[in-house]
Amino acid sequence: MGGLFGVASKGDCLFDLFFGTDYHSHLGTRRAGMAVYGENGFDRAIHNIENSPFRTKFDKDMQEMKGYLGIGCISDYEPQPLIVRSHHGTFAITTVGRINNAAEITEQIFQRGNAHFLEMSGGDINPTELTAAIINQKLNLIDGIRYAQELIDGSVSVLILTPKGIYAARDRLGRTPLGIGHKEDAFCVSFEDFAYLNLGYHTERELGPGEVVILTPDGVKTLAAPGKDMKICTFLWVYYGYPSSSYEGLSVEKMRYRSGELMAGRDQMDSSQIDTVAGVPDSGLAAAIGYSNASGVPFSRPFIKYTPTWPRSFMPTIQSKRNLIAKMKLIPVHDLIEGKRLLLIDDSIVRGTQLGETTEFLYQSGAKEVHIRPACPPILFGCKYLNFSRSSSEMDLIARRVIEKLEGGPVTDEVLKEYADPETGRYENMLEEIRKELNFTSLRYNRLDDLIEATGLPREKLCTYCWDGRE
Repeated sequence: MGGLFGVASKGDCLFDLFFGTDYHSHLGTRRAGMAVYGENGFDRAIHNIENSPFRTKFDKDMQEMKGYLGIGCISDYEPQPLIVRSHHGTFAITTVGRINNAAEITEQIFQRGNAHFLEMSGGDINPTELTAAIINQKLNLIDGIRYAQELIDGSVSVLILTPKGIYAARDRLGRTPLGIGHKEDAFCVSFEDFAYLNLGYHTERELGPGEVVILTPDGVKTLAAPGKDMKICTFLWVYYGYPSSSYEGLSVEKMRYRSGELMAGRDQMDSSQIDTVAGVPDSGLAAAIGYSNASGVPFSRPFIKYTPTWPRSFMPTIQSKRNLIAKMKLIPVHDLIEGKRLLLIDDSIVRGTQLGETTEFLYQSGAKEVHIRPACPPILFGCKYLNFSRSSSEMDLIARRVIEKLEGGPVTDEVLKEYADPETGRYENMLEEIRKELNFTSLRYNRLDDLIEATGLPREKLCTYCWDGRE
């Protein structure tokens, strides 16, 4: 994934830039960077944050860098921001998104004339560098940004730092958010709107899909009007969004409460069947509280996430190590587990490995029953629009593995549609197979229609591709 933050201030922007960027640390675990422009021109710092938090790595940079315009990012993949010199002049650029047609675009640029790209480890081209190259195909930055939005198959939201100000552009279909904050003598732009609240900013507005603006210390000017169509990622509310975030005016925490309430209403589990409701820390907690409030079954915390040495979501790239770290973070409270019938809510089931191990961990700690309620539907399709996962295949998804097992091999899109429909026998067979494989007492997923209802947004404005395959 990744997060973006930018500041245009009449004074030095480093304090706001540093903490505003740091507040996006939940969105990425690999790289981070800041770039500023001031009296001495451009300056930039990029660091690896895999083993240390942003604040530790960038503390010295914050004290040494100076500027009144700045952009920062948390990146889960490529090093950025990049400083680029082109016919537009010198600018710094940072992006969030995914480019599915990178090879085709690269070849187009090569065919148009002499050009080159710096390869990253593994031979990939930095997506942010490629986005800059696309923008540089046009005579001005605004046309270049719009060209990139149209050309890229996937998504791209962009911040571009120039001596004149910060250009900010939300993805063409608004798959990721960008909001504007304002305080005396400064404006900011942020992926997460909570990132600027403790810095004294108040929310001005959110950018619309495809909208392009320029921020200066004096204000925000729209350069390209927003489009009418939107497909914001629903999974932002389910998992990636921080509890204090809001997207399209909807609080993440409120949406998760509502989601849990709707699950409880459909589930009809009460104290005669379960003793407590619990959430997998952290993203399952709010839905569990909502479920508990609606069902009347007490909420409890049978395990606690250990955070003193894991202040951020450090995760190795090797899956076996990821599973081990995830397990090590959870410390059991045996008095709340032993002999209990637990209903456990997690944000989702992706591969199934971690939740299966968590369930086994609860049984070993004395749990009598473990009923699992994921807060979103079965994930049937790998995301085509954002870098949520580096799964090499959709067969990494437990739902897809189970479907192929039940069907005896690869299936058509029509068959997958049946498995996505909770009213079909195939859907029930899939759930039962997953339940048996992961040793749950019972398993029921949140339904997509209930999840959409919890957002309060029209279905056509939400991306639900990972659950139902709808483009």
